[in-house]
Order: sequence, then C-alpha cells, then structure tokens
Amino acid sequence: MPTVALMWEAKAAPGRAPELLDWARAQTLAADPERREHFTAPGERVLVITWWAGGYDADVPELPDPAGDLIARPVHRWRFERV
Repeated sequence: MPTVALMWEAKAAPGRAPELLDWARAQTLAADPERREHFTAPGERVLVITWWAGGYDADVPELPDPAGDLIARPVHRWRFERV
C-alpha cells in the first residue's frame, strides 16, 4: 500500500520556539496518522512529519497555520510518497 508523508515546518518568532512546539504538539487532526513525529532545529524551527496510507494526492488532514504572532514567516509544507 502506498504511503504519503506530510512535512510541516515553521520558523518561530524570536524566542517563541518552545511555544510553537507546544502549539504543534497540541494540534488534533480530523483523523489519526499512521505515525507523527515532532522535531526542532537551530533557527527556532519546528518540523512535524505525519505518515498516512495513500498516494501522493491522498485527501488527508494537515496541520493548520499557527497564529501570525507565533511565527516569523509563512509555514512551509511538502508531501512525499514512499517509493
């Protein structure tokens, strides 16, 4: 069965990375992914990867955008299909 991974990455406003990570962890989705992981990186970045059954174009829920004052730039999103 094909699997699609959704990557959601945001850069926190200065000094707000812990708050952004807490926000991301607290988000519920309309369905449960097969797997969900949270990461941080230098530059106050937070990354969430979710794995879903289905192909690249699968209709799966995505994390929303956080409040504008919590982030330093728009959220980036990517999809990858397992090959």
